[in-house]
Amino acid sequence: MYYIQKTFEISASHQLRLTYESKCANLHGHNWIVTVFCRAAELDENGMVVDFTLIKRNIKDRLDHQNLNEVLDFNPTAENLARWICEQIPTCYKVQVVESKGNLAIYER
Repeated sequence: MYYIQKTFEISASHQLRLTYESKCANLHGHNWIVTVFCRAAELDENGMVVDFTLIKRNIKDRLDHQNLNEVLDFNPTAENLARWICEQIPTCYKVQVVESKGNLAIYER
C-alpha cells in the first residue's frame, strides 16, 4: 500500500447555523490547517497515488479566501468540511481539519 499526505492552509470565513445561541452564528474567519491522507494499492500511470497539485486544485483553490457558506451547500462545521474534502479526492481515506488551536475535526472513511 502506498500513502501520501498533503497539508495546507486555507483562509476562509463561515457562519454556523445552529439550534442553540452561539457566537459562531456570526460571520467569522479561520486560518484552517487541512491535512489530506490518500492511499492506493497500486500507483497510477504516472507513478503516483494522486498528484499533489490535484489536491490543491480541488480543495485549496476552491475554498481559500472564500465565505464557505457561499461555496458549499451544507452547514460548514469543521466536521462537515473534513467529510466534504475527503469526498473530493477518490484515493482519500482521511482528512484532518484544524479550525483553530486546540479545535480539530477528523473524518475517516
